Amino acid sequence: MHPIFDGHNDVLLRLWNHQRDGADPVDEFIKGTDEGHIDLPRARAGGLAGGLCAIYVPSGHLVLKSPAADGSYATPLSAPLARAPSLDIALEMAAIALRLERAGGWRLCRSMADIDEAMAEGRFAAVLHMEGCEAIGADLAALEVFHAAGLRSLGPVWSRDNIFGHGVPFAYPMSPDTGPGLTDAGRALVRECNRLGILIDLSHITEKGFWDVAEISDQPLIASHSNPHALVPVARNLTDKQLDAVRASNGLVGLNFAVTMLREDGREDADTPLSDMVRHIDYLVERLGIDGVAIGSDFDGALIPHEIGDAAGLQKLVVALQGAGYGDAELAKLCRENWFRVLRSAWHEN
Repeated sequence: MHPIFDGHNDVLLRLWNHQRDGADPVDEFIKGTDEGHIDLPRARAGGLAGGLCAIYVPSGHLVLKSPAADGSYATPLSAPLARAPSLDIALEMAAIALRLERAGGWRLCRSMADIDEAMAEGRFAAVLHMEGCEAIGADLAALEVFHAAGLRSLGPVWSRDNIFGHGVPFAYPMSPDTGPGLTDAGRALVRECNRLGILIDLSHITEKGFWDVAEISDQPLIASHSNPHALVPVARNLTDKQLDAVRASNGLVGLNFAVTMLREDGREDADTPLSDMVRHIDYLVERLGIDGVAIGSDFDGALIPHEIGDAAGLQKLVVALQGAGYGDAELAKLCRENWFRVLRSAWHEN
């Protein structure tokens, strides 16, 4: 079994939602459930050793637009969120993460040494990520507090606009060049992340925002859960020019399991074969090199191929990649080592 470190999941969102309905999120994660994609039993069954766990404030009113007869769709951007309720929700999700650590459900990792120790002990190595920074004000004071609590990765925007920049809509076919890039506050956020050692994630940002980060940041360019636009032209996927910039920066792209980003027709259909996932990995490896490709599943945040099902099915992808000719050394890079390389760089541990 190849241990896997996953670059993006929304398990905290699922646990937070269930907590609002009266469930115990710690009990759900540790004992397991038949809902969603990740809990401790299924992670162990599938070799999921850890990953970046997102604090994401949901846009509850967002409804994905149904595709037209030709398969095209264009969902308008979600409306911006107010700061105060966003901060409340982000703190509630961070509290779940801290409670899980106290209960032994996982280890919150702030360094590669923490990840190494967690994996050696057989504990789930969780890294706090923030997907969209609506909880952070322009003064960045909250960023300092979240960093102290363990935040080590963030995406300035989700697929909505905020004070830091602009997100791409859920749309097919569409270019990622859908609007402006970073604001002045966004540029300040990037510089402060560079100083603190917080990884900057470029999934969900406009193409102009991507190039703004590329100009300002001293980190490798990272898109934790995105796929090649050349294969599936959804706005969330990356153009060849963007992929070339990721490679030039010694960065990384994590394969997103969302079927709308894997299928040539862009449809939300779980009957999506593993061969589509391998096709995207092959393309990314050709464009980025074997050191620039990893996994960013989007577990608990997207419809994924039914052949994977949930975290327990992760080794099926490994087997498919073996069948496509990837050897053990290459699989080790794809499954975890490439993530560890870029985390060390972003966290100033090189």
